[in-house]
Amino acid sequence: MALARLPAGWIRLLLVSSTVTVNWTTASATLDPGWDAHTDLGRDAVAADPNGLADGLDVDTAGYVTGATLAALAGLAATAGTRLFESKDGVVIRATSEDVALANGDTLSGTLVTVQE
Repeated sequence: MALARLPAGWIRLLLVSSTVTVNWTTASATLDPGWDAHTDLGRDAVAADPNGLADGLDVDTAGYVTGATLAALAGLAATAGTRLFESKDGVVIRATSEDVALANGDTLSGTLVTVQE
């Protein structure tokens, strides 16, 4: 599912300030937040990375996930929990689950904090 579309330009995702609340009823499910393929400002293709922000976040017991947890899962300690996106036309941030199909009533909500550089 598409979570957000970041605008064109230099956009920094402040993952450490973002939050996610997951209420999925399916046991043993995992969530992979990442991004779709896009074009950078130099018109070069940037490959999609479906789990670029976290790989296999356990949503069986996740509940409320802090930005610090998301940043740690994304391996962003060196950038203070942030990720810079450079795009000509914007970038779609997407959540996928390769384990199971979502059940009726499952929810995913939260905030993604960004700044334009």
